[in-house]
Amino acid sequence: MSILKFGGSNFLDLEGYGRVARHIAQRLAAGENKMVVVVSAMKGETDSLKAQMLEVNKEAAPSNLDTALATGEMLSACRLEAAVSRLGISVTSLNGYGLGIRTNSDSGRATVESVNPRPIQSALQEHDVVIAAGAQAIDQSGRVTFLGRNSSDLTAIVLASMLEAHACEIYSDVSGVSTTDPNLIPEAQLIPEIGYRTIAEMSRYGAKVLHHGAVEYAERHAVTIICKSLTNDGVVTGTTVTGHGNARSVTVARDAAVMSFASVAERDNLRALLDQNGITTIDVEPNDRPGLCVMSDTDFAMRLVAVAGISPVSIKSTMVVTVLDASGPRVQLIGVYERAVSLARQLHEQMYPGAVAERFGRD
Repeated sequence: MSILKFGGSNFLDLEGYGRVARHIAQRLAAGENKMVVVVSAMKGETDSLKAQMLEVNKEAAPSNLDTALATGEMLSACRLEAAVSRLGISVTSLNGYGLGIRTNSDSGRATVESVNPRPIQSALQEHDVVIAAGAQAIDQSGRVTFLGRNSSDLTAIVLASMLEAHACEIYSDVSGVSTTDPNLIPEAQLIPEIGYRTIAEMSRYGAKVLHHGAVEYAERHAVTIICKSLTNDGVVTGTTVTGHGNARSVTVARDAAVMSFASVAERDNLRALLDQNGITTIDVEPNDRPGLCVMSDTDFAMRLVAVAGISPVSIKSTMVVTVLDASGPRVQLIGVYERAVSLARQLHEQMYPGAVAERFGRD
């Protein structure tokens, strides 16, 4: 049995579903007999759904918003089911109600509490392919819950562990984990093998290849992650995530949030709350006030801020460039996007001085 996950970058348009369906068909024709395929929403769809909900009601209940956002993955699963079915393959799709994953009722980023493999095992007995909507489950009352932004990775890892598959293939617009974002800095170096904790830290500081919650779940349940990319020329395998392997890196968080507070006590109280919920922060001093910077899980962090009743003096968006190496994270906040990319490129060249020359040599 194979567990595959396709991110939103594979679905830039409707043809993306046909391309993924053909890949599935080719693998079945080559001898694979059962596949579970997890999908994210089409690229940009989650943001569109959120904007629509807030246009209807700027103060929509978090649980209402979560249910709406989950429909993006549901629709994506239906599209891929249609594309696979068109090729004459026995296929069905399941959303959060039928995946066998139960969570708590926390809005914004529900936590997996229990799993039951029977629903998917039953579906696999009847079909060769099961398409699963990512980033969702249900709580104990049967209401759909949302696992967080970019959390379809987590769904795939949970299903792999549940079905004892031991490995999960993650397909995105890059073939694997690199020393920096190759979409921003072409000199990025691919990392063939990396440890769970190293890539989880990179994710917490802004790297987008893998969701840190998924990586941490994979480590706890011994699921190997294989990062791949589906191109017009076939499949490119880039990085394997296992229990060992370190690498230095430069990350760029493009949607970080900087919050300033009226007092140190307020900042410390919120930092403790965010830390309890697994959100990485750093202390900053915007406008000479005590503050925090959140580099990932920003949507969920903002909900926690609202629930806590702590009103920041201001909340601003910024870019964060972080060097990660054996000495620990070194962070710089850069307000201008172009300057952030330029700084990241300079830091990466210092870290890997031959990268530019190697690139131009290949070109």
